[in-house]
Amino acid sequence: MSEVTLVLGGARSGKSRHAEQIVERLDSPWAYLATAQAFDAEMEARIALHRARRSESWRTYDAPLDLAGTLDALPPDMPALVDCLTLWLTNHLLAEHDLEAEAARLIAAVLRRSAPVVLVANEVGLGIVPDNALARRFRDAAGRLNQDLAAKADRVVFLVAGLPMVFKDTVVKDR
Repeated sequence: MSEVTLVLGGARSGKSRHAEQIVERLDSPWAYLATAQAFDAEMEARIALHRARRSESWRTYDAPLDLAGTLDALPPDMPALVDCLTLWLTNHLLAEHDLEAEAARLIAAVLRRSAPVVLVANEVGLGIVPDNALARRFRDAAGRLNQDLAAKADRVVFLVAGLPMVFKDTVVKDR
């Protein structure tokens, strides 16, 4: 099983950059599994900004839905960053897929990897209760996915204002 790190935080908390820095400490090349889909100019600009800050050592794989298949297809020794699970979950929710089945497929694929995997997700349950059923379903599914991944992860980091707080770290370091 690979070393798994889950990086959580709110919007614009610095979680993506922090996750990239974790992966960049490892031997390259690195896989960047992108889940975003550009449906408008604003999202195109966000995606372009993320791509522009990554070096040529990154290999980008677009995986808006099939993260499990994409992870399984990577070279076994290639470290991978998934950014972000919240968008991936949204994609499945809007496609009316079975969220629990997709989450189970993803977790199994992450655990099959031999190279390190860093997963980025938004923590969406810190605000008010959403006023509609779809938003509540999304919030609940995101919370369950984050809990399930945190239980399996070796390390869980929460970012606030660009500052990482380590909530879990079971990785044994050489001394």
